[in-house]
Amino acid sequence: MDEAAGTTITRTHHVGMSVADIEAALGFWEKLLGHPARWRTVLDKPYLARHVGYPGIVIDAAFIDLPGGTVLELLQYRTDDKAALPDATANPGNVHICLAVEDCGVAWRRAVELGARPIVPEGPVEVTHGPNAGARVAYLRVHDGITLEFYQAPAPNAAPAAATGAGR
Repeated sequence: MDEAAGTTITRTHHVGMSVADIEAALGFWEKLLGHPARWRTVLDKPYLARHVGYPGIVIDAAFIDLPGGTVLELLQYRTDDKAALPDATANPGNVHICLAVEDCGVAWRRAVELGARPIVPEGPVEVTHGPNAGARVAYLRVHDGITLEFYQAPAPNAAPAAATGAGR
C-alpha cells in the first residue's frame, strides 16, 4: 500500500458509459463481444440519485463482462438535462476504452460491420516507436461518439516496419 495514497487500488471494477440509446449500445457490445449482458436493470434507488448527483434519477442499465474480469456498464439516464459531447478524442472529458485483441484487423473489420466508424479508413496502424513498437492499433467511433481502441501486442522479438526499413 502506498501510504501517501492512503488506500490500495486492487483492480478495475468497471468502466461506465453514458449512452443515448441503451438498446443500440447493448446491441453493438453484445455482438462485438459475442455474449449477452449479464444483468439488465432499472436503477432508481435514493442512494443512487445522491451518488450521481441527479435527484430522483432513473437509469436504464446493462452490465456486460469484458475479457479479463472488468465489467462494461452501459447507462441511459432518463433526464432531459443531458447533451452529447463532441466526439473528438482530443476534447477534455472524452474517454476511450482499449481492448486487447489477437488480430487487430479482424477486430477492426468486425466493429466496422457492426456500425463503428473507423478513424483510419484503411484499417489498423502499426506502432513504430516506444515500448509498444510493433503493435497494431485502431481507433473507431461507436455509439454516442465513444472511442473504441483495439490493441494487438507486437509479436515476440518483432521489429516494427520502420525499424527494418520495410513498408517505406
